[in-house]
Amino acid sequence: MLRLALFLLFATATTLAKAVELETTHLFGFTLGSDVNAVGEKETESETVGRFGKTAGAYGVLSEALGIKFIPLQDFSVEPIISGARFDVSGVPGSDDRRQLAHEAASLETRYRLINREKAAFGLTVGFDPHWVRVDGSGGAPVDRYGAALLLIADKELVEKLIFAAFNFIYEPNDTRSRITGDWQRTSDLSVATAVTMQIRPGVLIGGEARYMRSFDGLGLDRLSGNALFVGPTFYARFSEKIWMSAAWSTQVAGHAHNKIGALDLINFERDQALLRFGYNF
Repeated sequence: MLRLALFLLFATATTLAKAVELETTHLFGFTLGSDVNAVGEKETESETVGRFGKTAGAYGVLSEALGIKFIPLQDFSVEPIISGARFDVSGVPGSDDRRQLAHEAASLETRYRLINREKAAFGLTVGFDPHWVRVDGSGGAPVDRYGAALLLIADKELVEKLIFAAFNFIYEPNDTRSRITGDWQRTSDLSVATAVTMQIRPGVLIGGEARYMRSFDGLGLDRLSGNALFVGPTFYARFSEKIWMSAAWSTQVAGHAHNKIGALDLINFERDQALLRFGYNF
C-alpha cells in the first residue's frame, strides 16, 4: 500500500509539473465549463450525439451538429449551429418504425461569462440557446418546435492545472406543433449536471459525470412526465494548440416515468447516451 501511495504521489507530481493550461468549455463531456475564448478567435465544432435503447424494440438515433463559434466581445461568444439526424427505430411502443436521414434543427448558442475563474475562486457563465427543430428528437416525426435552453455554468480548478470540477443547471421550455396533425404540445425540461476530470498527462484528461433530468408537460414545469439519472466516464485530448476532442458515455442508472412501472424512464429518455466532439481553433 505504501508503494502504491508513493507511486500515485510521484505520478501526480510529475503530471502537475508538465500540465498545460486548458480551456474548460468541453473538458467534462456533456457537462459544460465556464471558459470563453479570447476576443477575435474563431472555432469550428463538430458534435455527434448518440441515443440508444427504449422499453422494447430497436432504437438508435445519431445527431450530427456543426457550428462556428465567434467571440466578438470580451467574455461573450456566439455560435450558429445546424444539425442533421439519422433515425433507426423499429418496434418501439409509441413510435412509428422509421429509418431515415433528416435535417434536424437550427440553433444559436450564446454565452456570457460573468466571473472569470482565473481571477476568482470559481468561474460562472450564463447561456441562452434558442432553437428551431424540424423533427421530433425521440421518434423522428415531422414537427415545428420552438424553444430555448437557459444555462447556468459554474466550474472550479480544484488542483491547479490538474483537477477540474463543473456544475450545470439547465431549463428548456419548448412549444411543438405536429406537422401531421397540427396539434400543439408544450413541454419543459430541467436538468442538473456535475462532473470532475483530471489531467493524467499533458493535454489528456479522464473523469466522470452525473446528470439528473426531469421532463414536464407545460412550459412552467407543470406536470412531471418522468425523470432519469445518467452517469458515465468522460475523456478529453488536446492534440495541438488548435485541435482538440472530447467524448463521453452515459448510462441511465435510475429513473421513473409517470404512471409507468419500472426502475428506469425509457419513455422520456434513453438507456444510453454517447457524445463525441471535435474542435479546431483558427
